[in-house]
Amino acid sequence: MFVREQARFAVPRLLAAAVVVYALLAGCGLLLTRVFPDGPLLRMDRAVSQWFFEHRTATLSPLTHIGSSMADTLTAIVLTVVLVIGLRLWLGRWRESVAILVSILGELFIFVLVTATVHRQRPTVPHLDPAPPTSSFPSGHTGAAVALYVGLAVVLLTVSHRSAGPVSSRHAADQGAAVRRLSPTLTRIAAALLCLVPVLVALSRIYRGMHFLTDVVAGALAGGLWMAMVMVTLLRTRPAAGRGGPAARRAHTRSPVTAP
Repeated sequence: MFVREQARFAVPRLLAAAVVVYALLAGCGLLLTRVFPDGPLLRMDRAVSQWFFEHRTATLSPLTHIGSSMADTLTAIVLTVVLVIGLRLWLGRWRESVAILVSILGELFIFVLVTATVHRQRPTVPHLDPAPPTSSFPSGHTGAAVALYVGLAVVLLTVSHRSAGPVSSRHAADQGAAVRRLSPTLTRIAAALLCLVPVLVALSRIYRGMHFLTDVVAGALAGGLWMAMVMVTLLRTRPAAGRGGPAARRAHTRSPVTAP
């Protein structure tokens, strides 16, 4: 019953959020490329790309290849599968697994729609990676990194926070015991490191000539807005007994009331 009620609440809200994020990103992209095709932002973009090109080194080039590959398509698919299965086995429920899956799939869907709308050309500096058929705006690698790595950080912090509070059932207690084996300090450190991955990915994409600065900022914005809405919507705390539905209310009314 709770799953069906949550789905009825979540689906329209997430669809509306996807439309808003798409409209925001597509609008920004069209303003940047059609309305102000030679404005200050574009000149800044060109200058930043040229600076990164002029500072390429034999050390940074292979390192940025690793940074870029942390959010490429194959890595994102494999990591998503591992996280969906791993979180389900660890926590014994689907909520966090579904949140990660919806976060990355929704980001991909929005990214494809925006690139098909904007059609921005990639920087004119030499590219260090094969250019995919999608346009330069926004950066899909950066958006995927935010949706996946920062999304995982949010999941870890949320689950860890809930496990520290009181539990209301044996099932919740068993799940909390699994989480309490993680050190809160290590959880925060892991979350901080996960949040640094999109920064590394974004810098790598600019360094390798695959995106402008505004492309990676837009990718981070798209991935971040969508991921935040997914987490807020799908990681909601289950309503307490007496407020969670008809069954809970009936149980509450049948319970004896002891006078003080």
